[in-house]
Amino acid sequence: MLPQPQTLISSVQRALKLVDIVADAAGPLPVKAIARASGLSLGTAYNLTRTLVHEGYLAAEPDGLVLGARFPSLRGDDGPGVFTAFVRQTLRRVAREHASPAQFTRYQAGEVHLVDSVDAAGAPRVGFRAGAPPAAVGRQILAQLSREQRSDYLSRHPSEPPPAHSAGNRRVLRGQRPPGTDAPVSPDPDRLAACIAVPVRAPGLIAVLAVSVPGDGVDAGAVVRRLRVAADILSCQLGASPLT
Repeated sequence: MLPQPQTLISSVQRALKLVDIVADAAGPLPVKAIARASGLSLGTAYNLTRTLVHEGYLAAEPDGLVLGARFPSLRGDDGPGVFTAFVRQTLRRVAREHASPAQFTRYQAGEVHLVDSVDAAGAPRVGFRAGAPPAAVGRQILAQLSREQRSDYLSRHPSEPPPAHSAGNRRVLRGQRPPGTDAPVSPDPDRLAACIAVPVRAPGLIAVLAVSVPGDGVDAGAVVRRLRVAADILSCQLGASPLT
């Protein structure tokens, strides 16, 4: 639960504001310029920036302050929290855009793992259940594996669906796959929902972004197009950060 406004720590808010000011600057900023931009007194600005420099979030140069080595995008060894944040932000955006639950699944160490999922506000969770991944997700994962990886996985999980480009999958998806796309749509007979999945590609990552939408009256092609935009953005974000 988020804290109520009366419990917010004003000194933390001021410090974060100073970091934002430096991050938005085209060059090093003297403390006096930071104080003017923030509306803080010079003394308060000096105290806060001195602390931020000590902690490594800002760095002092002869002509002013710049972002420090501990600023998240400059660390170079981003922890799992960066990966988590990118994935969760994408899922929130997708769930809100489609008013449907969204999930992110990846292949790692020979297995398919559900990394994170988000429900849509005011909508029941449909299509995503514990256990094996939805068929559309499984097909997209399998389609990205090498022949050796796919053979190994299917030998241990013989009930998994064939990859999206196989003849068997074309038969299963006939009449359900949006024209001109490779995004499988898997109906859920129990909940009258369809799972639409697209790949997320980044160095060292085999993953899928999926959304579970109502099975009736949905323009699957439009869903795929919007989902691919989100997946492309996430791919770029994860490709620029070390993966966990």
